[in-house]
Amino acid sequence: MNRLLDIQKKLLPDLVETMGMRYRILRFVRLMQPIGRRSLATSLEMSERILRSEVTFLKEQGLIDVAASGMTLTEEGYNLLVQLEEVMKETFDLKTIERKLKEQLHLQDVIIVPGDSDEFPWVKKEMGRAAVSLMKKRLAKKGNIIAVTGGTSISSVADMMTPDGEMENALFVPARGGLGEQVENQANTICAEMARKASGEYRLLHVPDQLSKESYASLVEEPSVREILNLIRSATIVVHGIGEAKTMAERRQSSQEIVEKLLQKQAVAEAFGYYFDQRGDIIHKVLTIGLQLEDLTSIPYVIAVAGGASKGHAIQAYLKQGPSQVLVTDEGAAKAMLDEMDV
Repeated sequence: MNRLLDIQKKLLPDLVETMGMRYRILRFVRLMQPIGRRSLATSLEMSERILRSEVTFLKEQGLIDVAASGMTLTEEGYNLLVQLEEVMKETFDLKTIERKLKEQLHLQDVIIVPGDSDEFPWVKKEMGRAAVSLMKKRLAKKGNIIAVTGGTSISSVADMMTPDGEMENALFVPARGGLGEQVENQANTICAEMARKASGEYRLLHVPDQLSKESYASLVEEPSVREILNLIRSATIVVHGIGEAKTMAERRQSSQEIVEKLLQKQAVAEAFGYYFDQRGDIIHKVLTIGLQLEDLTSIPYVIAVAGGASKGHAIQAYLKQGPSQVLVTDEGAAKAMLDEMDV
């Protein structure tokens, strides 16, 4: 397969380019179906004239249906797309990058989806779909407790959640309190949405993410809070994001003193209330209610979901110390990390 692809790239570069374009179209239709041609052209940054001819071809091949409500994938189109995903990974050398990152970052597995979510926000949904697939594969026979953090990447995981017989008995819990940000990106909201789509159960944690010492000491003694915290620490699967330090400090509305400390110590990444420098050393910790880094070491399966070329340095910094076992990312972040490693 690799030799054939190499030959095609040299002798028929237009063929590989066309295959990549049609692959992108099928991927986006699957994500957003039913979708109109104009919306699809805008999302893919493609002219309507070019898209029209591609849609005609895909329809003639029986891969998509076109109706008044929009375009949808046929069963044949879906099956072809599943097969094409592995081929496209080899075409764009993503399998090689997955292997290199897995070795360099000492992870059990790395899953890379094509594209860069900095350029195309819909790529986050592809990461979400990949994360959902991993979660379903790692469900225990019983007693599944799935803890999730907040953020746009994990919100995309919730968007792509689908019902599953095994997940009907799962309990979804937020990994931490709320950041006071947009409600759709808070852990409580994401947790409830995942449970609804998976036909599972959920419990919520109604506390702020950042607390004073006095408030923290008082809240952790509350019976209802202690009960939820025990459930969270008993999670069998954790799905979390990785943030850029500066962005997370702003979202937390951190004091000027803390912001200056993060700048002085060159913080680049944040996860679970911990801030990390480029070496992966912890340089600041926020007093929070929820999962702590040390809790993750006893949790069977921890999935980090983060992408975008701009976030490559943050992902790499966190994974030098963070106890996550699997990374779901995109091509943009993966290549950014690989470039840093090769320097």
